[in-house]
Formats: sequence, C-alpha cells, structure tokens
Amino acid sequence: MEKTGYVYIMTNANKSVFYTGVTSDLKGRVFQHKQKIVECFTKLYNCTELVYYEDCGTIYNAIGREKQIKGKTRIKKTQMIIAMNPEWKDLYDEL
Repeated sequence: MEKTGYVYIMTNANKSVFYTGVTSDLKGRVFQHKQKIVECFTKLYNCTELVYYEDCGTIYNAIGREKQIKGKTRIKKTQMIIAMNPEWKDLYDEL
C-alpha cells in the first residue's frame, strides 16, 4: 500500500517567510519543524506555524504539487493560504 503524500506551507510569526515541503507524515514532520529538531530552512528562519496543507493522495502527487507551489509567486501562495485558512491560524492542532 502506497503512503499518502502531503504538501504543506510553514511560516514564521511575522508571516514574512514561507517554506513549502512534502511529507508522508504531516503531523510528525510539522512537529519536527516546531521543535527545531532538524537543521534546515525552517529552523534558520523560525518557521513554526503550519498555515496550509493538501492531501495529495500519493507521495508522487505531493512532490509534483510541491514543485507547482514553489513555482508560484508570493502573492499566489498568499491567496492559496487565505482561501484555506483566512485567519492564518496554526493548523497543527487540527491535524
């Protein structure tokens, strides 16, 4: 059985930086970002808030969707976030 794939966007408290990622374990991966367990972009820029995610069905679809999102402008990414999460809440507790 193939794992489900997710694409997600993390941001910092000021909403000034976006990080787009892909994972098969959304809750676990966001936990790693929040706890700053992994030395990566999100730790460096303090991206600890999950503001957007999509269930893409498969990890392969999620990787493709991640590439699409990364190619979008900041304005387009902001529009996606607002459409799903108009209050810019941290969605981690809803997972």
